[in-house]
Amino acid sequence: MATWAALIVVYIIWGSTYLGIRVIVGFAPPLVAMGVRFLCAGVLLAVFLVLRHGPAILRVPPRRALSAAVVGVLLLTGGNGGVAVAEQTVPSGLAALLVAAVPLWLVCLRLITRDTPRRATLAGTALGFIGIAILALPGSHPAGTRLWGVLLIIGATISWSSGSFASPRLPLPSHPFVATTYEMLAAGAMLLVMGAATGEFGKVHPAAIPARAWVALAYLIVFGSLAAFSAYVWLLGNAPLSLTATYAYVNPMVAVMLGALILGEKVTWPILIGGAVVVAGVGLVVSVERPRRRAAHPPSPARPRPAGPRASAKPSMRP
Repeated sequence: MATWAALIVVYIIWGSTYLGIRVIVGFAPPLVAMGVRFLCAGVLLAVFLVLRHGPAILRVPPRRALSAAVVGVLLLTGGNGGVAVAEQTVPSGLAALLVAAVPLWLVCLRLITRDTPRRATLAGTALGFIGIAILALPGSHPAGTRLWGVLLIIGATISWSSGSFASPRLPLPSHPFVATTYEMLAAGAMLLVMGAATGEFGKVHPAAIPARAWVALAYLIVFGSLAAFSAYVWLLGNAPLSLTATYAYVNPMVAVMLGALILGEKVTWPILIGGAVVVAGVGLVVSVERPRRRAAHPPSPARPRPAGPRASAKPSMRP
């Protein structure tokens, strides 16, 4: 029962983070909004760790803290931050389907490092990229969608994949929540610096931000970045990886449904077909690689984090 409760939390919350981001970026600059999100989440997680284990838990060698910061910037600044900027024009459901391709990019990174995957893995990767091509095809998106936004999300998934791939290869703090704290704090700070550099702070008008946007931000901080991640870490230690990994292709479906039901996002045939092909390719890659590796699942999105045993403990790319 506990396993299914945790799975439902990961399925629904991480799938809904795309919706939350779409709501926020309609009223607040994306870089600043995501900077506040991760900075607040990092501080809350640090406070929790100190209260539970004492201040010493956060003392790590500078090299490990720096490695965590690098991974955090790749995952959350380049990954989630890029998705947030793109969702100014890209529907949340389409964004989630594009982000689902993270495991495919991880396979490409393995090829670059001469770690040859199985043939079935390569077949699943090829199938997934066909789906991405369909989703990126000009003219196949709902009105208002910009091609630059679609391409930016593809770039964000590459950044996320790079962070996931580097994570098990860098000397990170041994405690997963400590590593995540440093990652969130570094990413939040970097996003705010980028927001300042691009003039976003001059566009922040708190009084003009409606209650639903503040609620969405709080939801992303408390549930998307903390609750769902905790459930995911629990699943990694208490449930079969084959079951936990299913979030990689359930989240996009949840995001598409929520976007259509709550925001009235139009779901076109190219999105349905391309999304189905991407999910099928990702499902094949994850199922084939499962016996050999404990990774290769995304993010979300915080969640959705996904390339070797260490990377499995990262939140999926949950914008």
